[in-house]
Amino acid sequence: MSDEALKNLTTPNAAIGQGHDNLMNHFSTLALHADDTPNELSVSPAISLSTTFKHLPGQTHEEDVDLANPSRHFYSRYTTPVSVRVEKVLSKIMNGHALTYSSGLAAATAAIIHYAPKRIAITGGYMGVHGIIDIVKRINKDLVVIDLDDDYQPGDLCWVETPLNPTGEARDLAKYAAKIHAVGGKLVCDATFGPPPLQDPFQFGVDCIMHSGTKYLGGHSDLLCGVLVVKTINEWRELINDRVYLGSTMGSLESWLLLRSLRTLHLRVQQQSQSATELARWFQQVAEIPAGEEWDGVPGGIVQQVMHTSLQKVDQNGFNPEVQMPGGFSPTFSIWLRTTEMAQKLPFEVKLFTAATSLGGVESLMEQRVVSDPASDPRLVRLSIGLEGVEDLKHDLRLALKRVQG
Repeated sequence: MSDEALKNLTTPNAAIGQGHDNLMNHFSTLALHADDTPNELSVSPAISLSTTFKHLPGQTHEEDVDLANPSRHFYSRYTTPVSVRVEKVLSKIMNGHALTYSSGLAAATAAIIHYAPKRIAITGGYMGVHGIIDIVKRINKDLVVIDLDDDYQPGDLCWVETPLNPTGEARDLAKYAAKIHAVGGKLVCDATFGPPPLQDPFQFGVDCIMHSGTKYLGGHSDLLCGVLVVKTINEWRELINDRVYLGSTMGSLESWLLLRSLRTLHLRVQQQSQSATELARWFQQVAEIPAGEEWDGVPGGIVQQVMHTSLQKVDQNGFNPEVQMPGGFSPTFSIWLRTTEMAQKLPFEVKLFTAATSLGGVESLMEQRVVSDPASDPRLVRLSIGLEGVEDLKHDLRLALKRVQG
């Protein structure tokens, strides 16, 4: 093999995803080919476990390298071959400029530090974000937290989680975008419960999209990851500079696992969404059955309430969740049982659901949410729907609900 041929086998990351952009028009194609590397012989990319990389004679400082398209790597806290590849794919499927982090909370922390708000407008949602805000308030004692529906002023950051954890209902992004932009503020959307291709928050005025990639993006309950996506490469460069010194870079193994998972994201999420929607509507019918009666083999009077984006009506302002989530509804939703004791028992009576926290994996999970979030209603049970057959899940739930009734 000639020296030139050998050189071509080590094409730098700068060439990733280039050469056939005009052929990539669909989500599935982007997920599979946005990181294609010319002259790469391996079908599956290497994990690249090295933390550091050899210097070349006469090379310049790290700051002279374009970290978005690096021609070489210096140190894994900056970039690695596989981390660059996974960020290329994320950027393409999310229509922006994506950066990965060591966890969802690391990504949320980076966003709050980046925007440095005087006040944060946030209501409900994932308890971890509220924990981060409490930590930031120890450093910046002037930071104020307000409700999403309070009046905004310059210097505010609006933080909207949609669909909402743990209940799964959607919030009106366009409304909050107009409200925060009117005072010159920024809107961050935690879209963990609505991964692509279910929704694209940028279409509704969001400035920054955040994901706990541990959930649907990873999808196999085997990696921790966070993602921020912004609209401009300049803002991305500011974020990666911060990430270098925050030390919240995702590991190479996790980067590889995430890249593997993104290849099937559209297949997994759309099926999970369809199954969750069918189950949520089934539970809604169950909830309408009075005690002493039975429907579809399920005793009435046990399930009291169901919340899911598919059950939301168009609100008084004309917000229709179906317009904001054209790809399908959240694969996670919640039910309320009649008593705390029933909510404690149900996750251990089902056989096809695993009693565990988290969500988004290929396996179905069920959790009495108060076990992980002490502020939750103890009667609330959160369900993350996986890839099992929906009729099998229904049958499992029928039998479990009968056992819960006693």
